[in-house]
Amino acid sequence: MSDLMKVSSNPHIRSKASTDRIMLTVIVALLPASIFGIWNFGIRAAMIIAVTVASTVLTELAYEKLTKKKVTVGDLSAVVTGLLLALNLPVSVPWWVGVIGGVFAILVVKMLFGGLGQNFMNPALGARCFLLISFTSLMTNFDCDAYTGATPLAALKAGEPVNVLDMVIGRTAGTIGETSMLCIVLGACILIWFEIIDLRIPGTYIVTFVIFLVLFGGHGVDRYFISAHLSGGGLMLGAFFMATDYVTRPVTKKGQYLFGAFLGIMTGIFRVFGAGAEGVSYAIILGNLLVPLMEKVTLPKAFGKGGERA
Repeated sequence: MSDLMKVSSNPHIRSKASTDRIMLTVIVALLPASIFGIWNFGIRAAMIIAVTVASTVLTELAYEKLTKKKVTVGDLSAVVTGLLLALNLPVSVPWWVGVIGGVFAILVVKMLFGGLGQNFMNPALGARCFLLISFTSLMTNFDCDAYTGATPLAALKAGEPVNVLDMVIGRTAGTIGETSMLCIVLGACILIWFEIIDLRIPGTYIVTFVIFLVLFGGHGVDRYFISAHLSGGGLMLGAFFMATDYVTRPVTKKGQYLFGAFLGIMTGIFRVFGAGAEGVSYAIILGNLLVPLMEKVTLPKAFGKGGERA
């Protein structure tokens, strides 16, 4: 009994996983979508990715040097932020848009709130929403050498037919990293295999979204309509790579289910009833803002404090 009374300082549960190892795994998991994006859109996609990643890393390094804080770029979190932001950009954007987005993501969303672990929203998505508001025409122009015209989701919203197989493979217009559902799911499998993420949030997100489409999409249980929505836009990239962000998701299991359900409902509202064809970015940002409330209502009651009793 005396041994049980000896309690060391927290944390009490330890893991071999380090921040840089987790981030490196995320980078590897994003490689299929990144490589396909470069193959699909050409060398300009590689340039946008390189410039955006460089801007996030250099911004974090410069901020920490100027404020005389510990340099943390070695944890690779800035690389992940830059890569995710780049994959959420159209290939047609000027290079300086990626730079502005990278600076905003690191400086405003991350570092000014205390750095990694303190930001209240996903930095890449915060930057993307900022860019959408600031440079709407540039961020919604998906015309390039490979594709012209509306994205599949925009065509679907307009009542036009789309090729679901092309959407699954990725032979469509869109942002650099969101077009290939196949590559995104492959990357998600890497994250699940190495236990970086689980299916609580993405699974609940996707299932809730499908239920919303069936109830309010106007097509009932239409497999073509549902498959097109699942394959198009940033749903899969957001569900597996951004909604699962350790910092901006709920820590409680019930909270994670609630978070996923909220994202599915909000994405459905934006896509079905909104003026635009997308909505994943705004849904996740709104979800991030409500995480403290979700954790509060799902936090288990302390033993003996009006909660569980032996």
